[in-house]
Amino acid sequence: MSKISKKSQSTAEIVQTGLKKRYNAERRFRLFGILAIAISLMFLVILFADIFWKGLPAFRQTHIKVSVFFDPALLPRENPEAFNYHGLVKKSLQNLFPEVGGRRPKKELKKLISSGAAYELRKMVAQDPSLIGTTRELWLPADDEVDNFIKGHTKGERFSKRQLRWIKFLEDDGRLRRQFNVTLFTAGDSRDPELAGILGALSGSIFTLLITLLISFPIGVATAVYLEEFAAKNRMTEFLEVNINNLAAVPSIIFGLLGLAVFINFFGLPRSAPLVGGLVLTLMTLPTIIIAGRAALKAVPPSIREAALGIGASKMQTVMHHVLPLSMPGMMTGTIIGMARALGETAPLLMIGMVAFIVDVPKNFTSPATALPVQIYLWADSPERAFTERTSAAIIVLLVFLIVMNATAVFLRKKFERRW
Repeated sequence: MSKISKKSQSTAEIVQTGLKKRYNAERRFRLFGILAIAISLMFLVILFADIFWKGLPAFRQTHIKVSVFFDPALLPRENPEAFNYHGLVKKSLQNLFPEVGGRRPKKELKKLISSGAAYELRKMVAQDPSLIGTTRELWLPADDEVDNFIKGHTKGERFSKRQLRWIKFLEDDGRLRRQFNVTLFTAGDSRDPELAGILGALSGSIFTLLITLLISFPIGVATAVYLEEFAAKNRMTEFLEVNINNLAAVPSIIFGLLGLAVFINFFGLPRSAPLVGGLVLTLMTLPTIIIAGRAALKAVPPSIREAALGIGASKMQTVMHHVLPLSMPGMMTGTIIGMARALGETAPLLMIGMVAFIVDVPKNFTSPATALPVQIYLWADSPERAFTERTSAAIIVLLVFLIVMNATAVFLRKKFERRW
């Protein structure tokens, strides 16, 4: 009897020891999972913090206040655009420092203000010719080196002692301040950081995404409906399904090579145009929309189809009046997610020439344009220090668009999704 009790006791101890080891293993596994999530979130927070730390200063630009006299003797009303506005800016700046003489000091003084100040004056006179003959106190953009110095990005090592003294005088006199950088959202690209904006790239992205949406959504929905509701289950449809799933995993640069070979070299469409960019992104987005569309169609209960067919509806009427409307929220969600992926793509657009330096804002689908991810790539490759913060600012704008698009997808799914 004692031997049996000892044996059962040893068995119970073995079981308890095994359970203890199992529970410890489960706790370790749970701890490793939590630790992995914490590390991922930490790196994500570091990434976003770095982007916002570098990008937020770009939303404010340093300006210099100068008194500009629109001299009628120098600015003829007949053709005010032909006047040398750069000379007008130079003269207005020299009026603040009348003691400055000599060619080199005057050249150093002129470098404090942006070359874009002359274009702002020309735009003002073109919009309001009554300015001629008047004196106005205007805030004109400072040079990017002055902007970096005021923001603390540099220590003024590129300035002479005279320039540092002039900047100090402007600060003490209240003629130097930072204000919201309107140019960042109202101008196209530029070689000068203080004049560079994202409007051209943003317009190019919008035109490209419009082409992508107008082509990929109807084709993707029609393909999903045909494969799920009408196509016979045979080797041909299985072959199509496998290839569609494979296309969803193809690297995006392959679609760029395909667009270069087909749309540009074969059909002769213009390079660096939103039309070609939209067609290339359509090829890349279609598999995602088709897969999401088929999943949404499968989620509709068979009883809906059976009920519609039972009251005399045809197969087409059942799909168009019942199945498709019920699956549309899922299809729209998949489409928005596919468009969000297309918005952030760079590689296929580089292959079709949308990497060109383009100053003008595109007006239509065939105008030369670039896209926001490509603009970020171009600015990141620029040597000027001021382009670093503009690169991060463009990334912030792109992230905002991506978050809005994904939030819209979540909202549509929550609002229109029906649980059966």
